[in-house]
Amino acid sequence: MSIGDKDGQPLMDGVYLSKTASHVHVHCDASHRVVSSAVLNGGFTRATDFLNLKVKRQAESRLEDPAVTLQAACDKLGCGDVTVGMMTAASMKSLRLCREDIQGRHFAVLVTTGLENARRAGDRAEYRQLQAVPVERGTINLCVMTDARISDHAMIEMITVATEAKVAILHELNIVSPVSGGLATGTGTDAVAVFSGNSGDPVSFAGKHTLLGERLAIMVMQTIRGSLAYGEEAGSCA
Repeated sequence: MSIGDKDGQPLMDGVYLSKTASHVHVHCDASHRVVSSAVLNGGFTRATDFLNLKVKRQAESRLEDPAVTLQAACDKLGCGDVTVGMMTAASMKSLRLCREDIQGRHFAVLVTTGLENARRAGDRAEYRQLQAVPVERGTINLCVMTDARISDHAMIEMITVATEAKVAILHELNIVSPVSGGLATGTGTDAVAVFSGNSGDPVSFAGKHTLLGERLAIMVMQTIRGSLAYGEEAGSCA
């Protein structure tokens, strides 16, 4: 299945998912506002595409910027003008998808998981310089897509809630940091992205007191729980 092919699995109107052994790709017909910690086009931006690229567990070269590697992959695969890109050593078999309609708006959570570099926040870091570029590529990569119009601060709240949900499920599953022996809060290279749509009245809040915060946390926990069991047949809570 080619990148951006509209024969890909539809996530919602105008949004399509394609997956191979080397990547997970989401293409949107219309530009979306995005906030992310992604290596490529991270921060606040507008984008039509999301790419989660599988790479070797450690970079072959410490000289190439990961963003350069990702952009080269986007160019080769024919992604849109602006792609939010992440990389991981996790198997694409770990992809899990959860979809839910909330009061007429569509939401989807996608995740791939690798726990080889599980860490607890506060563990002693291997890299002791501010400019260091970690070569580890384990990673829990998480993407939230919606057609709802989300305010900037609510998008940040969604990242916060998604991160807390990740921590909750890792604790539930007793995932341990090999550095400290404490319960892990993620890996050393996790990334998260939230794509906001253009439909309906603006959603101004997404914290734990809100319906969106509740449902988002549940979706994230479902996808991560399923993804960590990726040896089983790929599934979905959609």
